[in-house]
Amino acid sequence: MSEMSVDNSKRRFLVTMSTALGGVAVLGSTVPFVASMLPSARAKAAGAPVEVDLSKVEPGMLLTAEWRGKPVWIVNRTKEMLDQLAKNDDKLTDAASENAGQQPEYCKNPTRSIKPQYLIAVGICTHLGCSPTYRKEVAPADLGPDWNGGFYCPCHGSRFDLAARVFNGSPAPTNLVIPPHKYLSDARVLIGEDQAAA
Repeated sequence: MSEMSVDNSKRRFLVTMSTALGGVAVLGSTVPFVASMLPSARAKAAGAPVEVDLSKVEPGMLLTAEWRGKPVWIVNRTKEMLDQLAKNDDKLTDAASENAGQQPEYCKNPTRSIKPQYLIAVGICTHLGCSPTYRKEVAPADLGPDWNGGFYCPCHGSRFDLAARVFNGSPAPTNLVIPPHKYLSDARVLIGEDQAAA
């Protein structure tokens, strides 16, 4: 055997190991790059559905949740509040909720809700984005004798009833938005996931 003989098995082993280590190094450097293109946990959470416990919302009370960085109101409407809704119809811009972009199809009804007891609406005025205040009292001095309860925007005076429908003459052009939602049980609602997908 000559002094220059080559051990092919060692050479193959070294080539295989070098290739494998090089592949691991390439994979290790691409994982952070690919991961940087995926949405962050914060971004995922911003658009994620929000589950709300309705057992905390007493009759007549408003609870505010946050979904996609926006306030979402949940109002537990009493029978008296629901009875007042029809009295507003002739004073409203869109009493029948004809504007399809303002609510899911399953909320296109006089109460703009799945369950009449609960109003679930995005608490942002459709005029310039202010947040209206909840005014459940009937006929307060500052809103007049025809006020049956609802939402009043202090920025420019837009008024909405307890179904989040806008009154004629308000600066807001459309009703408040009803977000997609579905009930998980009698006491739990998931805001941000469509009832139709259930």
